Amino acid sequence: MSTKSWAGRFKEKTTKTVETFTSSVAFDSRLWEYDIEGSVAHAKMLGKQKIISAKEARSILRGLNRLKQKIQKGQFRFSDEMEDVHMNIESALTHAIGSAGGKLHTARSRNDQVALDLRLYLRDEIAEVRRLIKDFQSVLVKLAEKHIDIIIPGYTHLQRAQPVLLSHHLMAYFEMFARDADRFEDCLKRVNVLPLGSCALAGTTLPIDRKYVARLLKFPAISNNSIDAVSDRDFVVEFISAASLLMTHISRLSEELVLWNSEEFGFIELPDAYSTGSSIMPQKKNPDVLELTRGKTGRVVGHLLSVFVVLKGLPLAYNRDLQEDKEPLFDTVDTVRACLSVLTEMMPKISFNKAAMRTAAEGGFSTATDLAEYLVRKGVPFRKAHRITGG
Repeated sequence: MSTKSWAGRFKEKTTKTVETFTSSVAFDSRLWEYDIEGSVAHAKMLGKQKIISAKEARSILRGLNRLKQKIQKGQFRFSDEMEDVHMNIESALTHAIGSAGGKLHTARSRNDQVALDLRLYLRDEIAEVRRLIKDFQSVLVKLAEKHIDIIIPGYTHLQRAQPVLLSHHLMAYFEMFARDADRFEDCLKRVNVLPLGSCALAGTTLPIDRKYVARLLKFPAISNNSIDAVSDRDFVVEFISAASLLMTHISRLSEELVLWNSEEFGFIELPDAYSTGSSIMPQKKNPDVLELTRGKTGRVVGHLLSVFVVLKGLPLAYNRDLQEDKEPLFDTVDTVRACLSVLTEMMPKISFNKAAMRTAAEGGFSTATDLAEYLVRKGVPFRKAHRITGG
């Protein structure tokens, strides 16, 4: 007999090839804690509404708690045969507590279940990414304060333009990351919506209490349309879009630091602990960390396009294509967290060459604009002052 939750109308078992091909547990197993959290709230609601008995609800809650502890201790093995994180947990629960476990999925579909898990997951990750951004901004502020007296050449078109303070330059990145933090906060508004209760697409005839579940899971809003709720991945696109802009800012900073670290600029020196060497050239000290934070930006932007392409051709409501949103999302989260963490650790250890920066700032007629403005203050029309200074 098949162990599949949907096997009732099928006469043949799926082949091993199909099981492996359709399984998502290799990557969606990271949602297990959120899956259990959602199931706990759902079970409490089913008991409160007398859709299941109080005894069954207590049995389910005890079983979920024991299962959570088992997974935390590394004593649980996720199986491809169970397809995904949801069925792995439900199957293990039913095996542990008996028939009551089979009632947990009452008034619920994997369609609204996975939508819930993703929202719970992203809610936590948005908080973590915003914390990491704030930590990195603190590093930028401390560097700006520490090097408040360093003058550097400001550039346009990668040519010396006007002298500026290094602190002013660093604080430009502070502003970029402030906008990034705001974007993630705004994204949270769309993430923080409860989809549970939508079931497969048309809700349920059972007397569920969605407001109660929303309170338990701390959702300030509840989805209005069940069809939209199970097929909506806009919030995933929004998160990866915000992450793409964040990574673009990381990439721009990384590129400048790579240039400044070169012998041609000589503005900074990276610490040995954050550099690597060459397998053939003994003299090399390569800025690999910065090159990777720059390079990984393309990876995140690629994930944004990947999810867009998955979504663009989907009719309503849920389609299995949506399984393909998770790997791009999870890798985006991992990449952003890794890049912010390593830069926050490395930046305070960079050595700034004050003399080289000042020498560069003094060259290339970088105060020409100031001279033109001096003439303006003496009554010379700006265009004439521009010609005089430029000539």
